[in-house]
Amino acid sequence: MSRALQPDEELVELDAEAVRTWCARAFDALGREREAIDAINVYPVADGDTGTNLYLTAEAAHQAVEAVFAASGPDTAEAVRAMAHGALLGARGNSGTILSQLLRGMATVLAGGCDGEHLARALAEAARAARQAVARPVEGTILTVASAAAEACAAGGTLVEVARDAHEGAATALAATSGQLDVLERAGVVDAGGRGLVTVLGALLETVTGRTPDRPGIAPLPPAAPREKCAGEDGPAYEVIYLLEADDTAVERLRSRLDALGESLVVVGGDGLWNVHVHVDDAGAAVEAAVEAGRPHRIRITHFASDATTGTTAPDRGREDGYGAGDGERGAVAPTGRPGPVGPAGPAGGIPRVRRAVVAVVPGEGLAGLCAEAGATTVRTRPGEPPAEDELVEAVRRAHAREVVLLPNDTDLRETAAAAAERVRAEGVRVALVPTRAAVQGIAALAVHEPDRRFDEDVVAMTAAAGATRYAELAVAEHRSFTSAGVCQAGDVLGLIEGDVAVIGKDLTETARTVLDRMLSAGGELVTLVVADDAPPGLAADLEHHVRRGYLAVDTTTYHAGAEAPPLLIGVE
Repeated sequence: MSRALQPDEELVELDAEAVRTWCARAFDALGREREAIDAINVYPVADGDTGTNLYLTAEAAHQAVEAVFAASGPDTAEAVRAMAHGALLGARGNSGTILSQLLRGMATVLAGGCDGEHLARALAEAARAARQAVARPVEGTILTVASAAAEACAAGGTLVEVARDAHEGAATALAATSGQLDVLERAGVVDAGGRGLVTVLGALLETVTGRTPDRPGIAPLPPAAPREKCAGEDGPAYEVIYLLEADDTAVERLRSRLDALGESLVVVGGDGLWNVHVHVDDAGAAVEAAVEAGRPHRIRITHFASDATTGTTAPDRGREDGYGAGDGERGAVAPTGRPGPVGPAGPAGGIPRVRRAVVAVVPGEGLAGLCAEAGATTVRTRPGEPPAEDELVEAVRRAHAREVVLLPNDTDLRETAAAAAERVRAEGVRVALVPTRAAVQGIAALAVHEPDRRFDEDVVAMTAAAGATRYAELAVAEHRSFTSAGVCQAGDVLGLIEGDVAVIGKDLTETARTVLDRMLSAGGELVTLVVADDAPPGLAADLEHHVRRGYLAVDTTTYHAGAEAPPLLIGVE
């Protein structure tokens, strides 16, 4: 729904209904100009999708605003926050991600006031926030256009004056972008992202004046632009985008790591939720960095050369948390059908290398057998004796593969596994470390392993499946101790959720029920139980019944760990 102004009527304040109208008009305008903007997209990658990405980002913002109106009558602060949050969740591509940060910057100011002075300050904050989000800002881009819009209206004025000055300043700056970047000048076009921002500001001006604005300073655009180069030829091969739940400190470390891995890095958001965009050659490393920083969602991988997107955005079950196993529903670990010998001979005894293998660290002979049946090379852990670096190196060599996915399945093994991976890489083996923190995460990763797809895609799918699995362990306290859940006595049953003691009980079955209830209170579709030989008889059956009775939409899968394993491991996807 759009707000229609009467003839000669102009808005004095940008109220909630006006925000709603602005979002709708920006969405519609970008839809009309999508193909024209796609046609002039030659920077940073000539993949012809900037218009589409901006359109999809605006659609997400528009839908979020409509949702708050459907639920209640929001005030301006609620409307602009919904707009910014929707854009953050739905941001696509380099320009779409920057647009989401521009809207977020505006929202922080407009939430406190919505007259012309506030709009001028909002545009200044938007330009500042967007530049801060880009690892290596470049002039002649959407950032230049945003800064020009802010500078043009810095003197303030009425709402209409500020909106008009911002739009004209942006349009003038856009016309000059072709002389700021050689790639634009040679192609004879202006910056595509900047063109999209002028369209968004034009929708704002139309909202406050009721009149469709002119576009001063913008030369007619060609129906299609010559490509400066083929996508992916001279730059990184993949575009990686994901949402990330992480704190500020972890995100700063992530920025440094991704900046070293690739280019076109944009990290937007805040308050614990971020949208990350980067172009890299090693997509698996970019996702691995996300898992180490926090909890990634809606992972999207696009291979520029083929323009094919890896489907980790949502699995076939329609899971709404953004994680995806990539290729459908997981019920149980199945053999991978690892291909036969190919390529050069391996390092030991002339044994031929296979194309790809998985090496998994597991507790108990039952899990070792399960993973071996699924095609993995396993390394057994012993109580109190984690495998040493040399053991992991030998296991990777024993796999005789050109490509290896390493699953440590233990937080404490991360550094040891990383060191082992580096040693084997020096021998010419391509190794990806999926930072699984528990055996149930390793099971989830192994279940979606497909050796026939590209290595990076396989690693991303396995990482996403592992990251979507919350994990818990039940253990028996050996002595009196202080824990995060209180004081425990020797013999007490400890319920550890993601490494922290969350429940202290006397009975293993009852404690396990409590742990399951806590984990499932946050949602879940599949519970995995890994039961040791020395667990109480009937434990698995009791817990399966508990889940069926209390959580009708949740499936349960049980595996037997055998001896020398914790009494019970739990995974919730």
